[in-house]
Amino acid sequence: MALDEARLFEFLDRCVSDAAATIAAGNIVVGDRLGLYRALAAGPVSPERLAAMTDTAPRYVEEWLRGQAAGGYVEYDAESGSYSMTEEQAFALTNPDGPVYLPGTFRLALGALRAEPQVAESFRTGAGISWHEQDPEVFAGCELSFRPGYVQNLVSEWIPRLTDGRQKLINGARVADVGCGYGASTILMAQAFPHSTFHGFDSHGDSIEAARKRAAEAGLTDRVQFEVDSAATFGGGPYDLVTTFDCLHDLGDPLRAARQIRAALAPRGTWMIVEPFAGDTVGDNLNPIGRLYYSFSTFLCLPNALSQEGGYALGAQAGEPAIRELALDAGFGTFRRAAESPFNQVYEARP
Repeated sequence: MALDEARLFEFLDRCVSDAAATIAAGNIVVGDRLGLYRALAAGPVSPERLAAMTDTAPRYVEEWLRGQAAGGYVEYDAESGSYSMTEEQAFALTNPDGPVYLPGTFRLALGALRAEPQVAESFRTGAGISWHEQDPEVFAGCELSFRPGYVQNLVSEWIPRLTDGRQKLINGARVADVGCGYGASTILMAQAFPHSTFHGFDSHGDSIEAARKRAAEAGLTDRVQFEVDSAATFGGGPYDLVTTFDCLHDLGDPLRAARQIRAALAPRGTWMIVEPFAGDTVGDNLNPIGRLYYSFSTFLCLPNALSQEGGYALGAQAGEPAIRELALDAGFGTFRRAAESPFNQVYEARP
């Protein structure tokens, strides 16, 4: 077999970039955890000065800064030997409450990768890995990764695109947030719509405990309740709105969950389905976003779904046709794409 040398080196270059990005993820998490990015965003500094500002060791900080500059995450001035951040770098790397916060995604990735031995074994056996078996960084990383998108879009863009959605919540609605995790989406909605009541459900007990703590800190316990329950068995309806944020594809039996949601809705209620952005076919998803989601799905979403009863795993790139079919099979009368963002698609299903 004759190798095309140009194509070989093109592929090797891609592999080197991927290897650099893989190990760089750890450095990004360290920079976030130790406050290095936040301190650096204040202005140009030397490695020694940044170390003093963050109570860290100068030689480690120096090596970290060099790698960050090589990756384009910080700026280096050769003449002064100082490092700094652009407004855009600081915007994306320093504010966990902002609309973009990239360290959360890297925390999620590092947490997921710790299950590599179990994932490899699951490839051999076909068995699943349930959510509670994952590293705790997965749970924290999920909130940090997804919350910025919800901050940016949920109240201002997505809910207004639902049929009568915003007005119902303004007037006072009963809402169930199924698969709520740490409750980021639930609390954002509760803060925006003070006349509505919210019930968050998740099968992961530790996440529900975290959600309850966050609701208490926000002063919302009079209108927000969190309970340990699954998408297939949650109760308390009828609800004017049921939401599922980036979790339908994680379920072992999403059709059963969809039927439960249909049964829990009021006659004029709405199911808002937020899922990862995906094209209709595999070919449509062969791009950087698809690669990111397929990779996360292999380590997190698919194993979780296969650990549950049902044996039916959508995967994180299911796409609109699969979600539409699911909703209609569950008894919903209408289904449409209501909104989208660079990372999510938002669907509305109604009885």
